[in-house]
Amino acid sequence: MADTRPDKLIYLDHAATTSVDPRVLGAMLPYFGQSYGNASSMHTLGQEAKRALDEAREKVGRALNCRLSEVVFTSGGTESDNAALKGVAQALRETGDHIITTSIEHHAVLHTCQYLESVGFQVTYLPVDRYGVVSPEDVARAVTNRTVLVSVMLANNEIGAIEPVAEIAQQVKQVAKSQGRTIIVHTDAVQGAGYLDLDAKALGVDLMSLSAHKFHGPKGVGILYIKRGTPFIPQNLGGGQERERRSGTEDIPGIVGCALALELRQAERERLAQHCRRLRDRLVAGIQERIPGAHLNGHPTQRLPNNVNFSFEHVEGEPVLLGLDMKGIAASSGSACSSGSLEPSHVLLALGQPAELARGSLRLTLGKDNTEDEVEYVLDTLAELLGRLRAMPSLSTTSH
Repeated sequence: MADTRPDKLIYLDHAATTSVDPRVLGAMLPYFGQSYGNASSMHTLGQEAKRALDEAREKVGRALNCRLSEVVFTSGGTESDNAALKGVAQALRETGDHIITTSIEHHAVLHTCQYLESVGFQVTYLPVDRYGVVSPEDVARAVTNRTVLVSVMLANNEIGAIEPVAEIAQQVKQVAKSQGRTIIVHTDAVQGAGYLDLDAKALGVDLMSLSAHKFHGPKGVGILYIKRGTPFIPQNLGGGQERERRSGTEDIPGIVGCALALELRQAERERLAQHCRRLRDRLVAGIQERIPGAHLNGHPTQRLPNNVNFSFEHVEGEPVLLGLDMKGIAASSGSACSSGSLEPSHVLLALGQPAELARGSLRLTLGKDNTEDEVEYVLDTLAELLGRLRAMPSLSTTSH
């Protein structure tokens, strides 16, 4: 292939973050300037901010099919996950100390569960199948008479596997009813926004976490849906904002942007999913056709429409990412560079993948602005790059 670089960056890392939609930015700008009031203030400027906050909550309520009082604005997905797990665990500690989650959750959930273990809770980390999907029956069987909380993500951030959250919630609630106890179900839905239905009632969950920058909103803003009646101890104390569930002066520009971004993405969801699915399937087919030793990670069909994740034999992820970046392609890997060595993804290891193969993973996540021409360029570049790297012994991994 010709040694050329595209005129503009080919961005295939939408699972990491997205650009702010121009319509969202336009809606936010007034609240950085002339409408800068504090929503807790009684004067006119403060009440302008309060109206914007109320309107944003209405948008989110419609998108999630929930009561406005069930919407809590946070600083992002990490805070929403932390607040959900800690808030419920602490509220129900007198009735039980057991939590169920999966081995492939985002670190915002896994590290919070590890913290809760350090203060006396018991956590069951359920395995997943080779596609990264947890069985609802396994979740139900893991429930004990001490279980208070179940947390299963809606879709995995690395491999795009869509989890059967509605079925899990239904089975867990049935067990809870038979025991005459309360068991709360939480889902980290950060990766699902814009691609999956976020109807809280249909999902049957009590808590749901979202992060605005994953669906073309601003960074630093998130949502925590808390179903009415859910036992919850707030983690932020202070002025009593968000009905005393998350104190702190509201980020009005961010909240306005978050709500509009969610409204836009949900309205355009079917069209976006169709667009991304077409490009995703071309990427998958092209990689499988042109690159030997390529292993698709995640479920072949039960996956996010924009997610492509492969592990490549005899190569590590870091030089692949650097090589793609030099060709104008932004992507990511399941590996994290730590202390000079590549650590294999905990998600890929949970699928039963050997560590050596997991170190050669590549995640390509598509978005609304990607094109078929970009996909063809990526396929050409990746095939050439993998061939070149595999011919360099110093960059290849040991045989699998």
